[in-house]
Amino acid sequence: MAARIGIVLFYILVNVVIGYWASRRVKNVGDFFIAGRKVGPWVSAFAFGTTYFSAVLFIGYAGKLGWGFGMNTLWIAAGNVVIGSLLAWMVLAKTTRKMTYRLDAITMPEFLSARYNWPLFRNISAVVVFLFLVPYSASVYQGLAYLFQQNLGIDYLWAVLLMSFITGVYLLMGGYLAVTITDFFQGLIQIFGVIIMIFLITLPVGGVFPAISQGLQPQNTPGLFAPGPVPGWLTLASLALITSLGVWGMPQMVQKFYSIRRVKDIVPATVISTLFCTLIAGGAYFTGGMSHLLLKANQIPLGPDGKVNPDTIVPLMLSLHTPPWFSVLILLIVLAASMSTLASLVLVSSAAVSVDLLGYRVKGEGADKKGVLILRLLCALFVGLSVVLAAYKISFIVNMMAFSWGALAGFFIAPYIYGLFWKGATRAGAVAASFTGLAIAVGIPVLVQVPGIPAARSPYIPVAAALAMLVPLIVMPIVSALTKKLPAEHVAMVFAAEQGEDDDDEAVIEPIAETGS
Repeated sequence: MAARIGIVLFYILVNVVIGYWASRRVKNVGDFFIAGRKVGPWVSAFAFGTTYFSAVLFIGYAGKLGWGFGMNTLWIAAGNVVIGSLLAWMVLAKTTRKMTYRLDAITMPEFLSARYNWPLFRNISAVVVFLFLVPYSASVYQGLAYLFQQNLGIDYLWAVLLMSFITGVYLLMGGYLAVTITDFFQGLIQIFGVIIMIFLITLPVGGVFPAISQGLQPQNTPGLFAPGPVPGWLTLASLALITSLGVWGMPQMVQKFYSIRRVKDIVPATVISTLFCTLIAGGAYFTGGMSHLLLKANQIPLGPDGKVNPDTIVPLMLSLHTPPWFSVLILLIVLAASMSTLASLVLVSSAAVSVDLLGYRVKGEGADKKGVLILRLLCALFVGLSVVLAAYKISFIVNMMAFSWGALAGFFIAPYIYGLFWKGATRAGAVAASFTGLAIAVGIPVLVQVPGIPAARSPYIPVAAALAMLVPLIVMPIVSALTKKLPAEHVAMVFAAEQGEDDDDEAVIEPIAETGS
């Protein structure tokens, strides 16, 4: 126990030092929120990967889905790697970096407002970000507090306060630069820990490949065609789509493309990020997929009703097949994964209010000390709000996490993607697509009821979230074809940066101080 506490305290100290170092390099809101667009490929890639995966993956999704679908969950990992990382970087990163620099946009709402020449779009988008990201961060605090309570014997409330302190200190001091640097070290911890975890967990069955062979046996791959309100294969496909394509419309993920230093840094960042996601997602879902094989082999009792609590599956497997010292590393893996996600959620939520609703930002050259102060105060406010929600253990917050990705990605994915690549995208098309996605993600679980199951726990949530991403991609081109086009001079200005740019030097892309919105 003393060793565990000592390691956690050392981890906190490292974060504080990084926060102080980064704070000396923050001069304006752009520095605080996107590190002045000066983040290199290695740090950008690790920031993307560590924000992508949190405690939800390691403790929740991997265990619950692994128990329900066995090795079939590796299809989700494949989607995360190919669609969520490789294609996201290949398709979106370069154009996003150039266009947001050209429009001088540092947030998703700011980009949409400038792209579609409609200031109100910025305010509406900011409200959506706030509504769905703050509860998500509260649920992550809640999960981490339970982890600390079990591993370190710390009271739940004190554990929540400790988590908020760690997040708040380095985030408030150094902003996104501190987040990215800590993400790099947290990513190294995750890589080291997952490699050891895979080795230890497969040791009893002879190694990785024998484990895969045995895990693919029919008795160890249940649930795919199990009866129920939603077929298992449809749920699995929906979850793969949500956690993969959803990345393309999540503000905290897209932010990583804004901040990268140079266009030519995107290629190495793509490779690094994809390899990182392959190891982390593959390792987590592989471990969860072995749950039937390993728990049955140890004749573990599955509870009085023959069922097992999904949240206990991965910790139980690790306790059975790893030495006691490894629990410290597992604690750090989950802590590192969750802290990076939390920092990004709090930062993006705070910017939604300070930058997009209140307008505390000076565009172009010059420091905006008041804007940085407001952004720091809002970060502290949202950390505090998340702590209050987590302290009261509001069950709806945990359930909210299940469809927050669907609601956010459903709102943003179509106007963001079409806005990057299609000159014919109209304001009406973007608005119609956004509200269609939001209505599907929230409306289906509420309107399509299952007897005895509340809407927040509806089995239709994954399917609704997947549809919320796909349907807007169809709605937007149809509505855009039938509605008034944006002024030709505005469209020419937005896409002017695509001509004559030098990939090696972003300085030739002159930022536009005002976009006409």
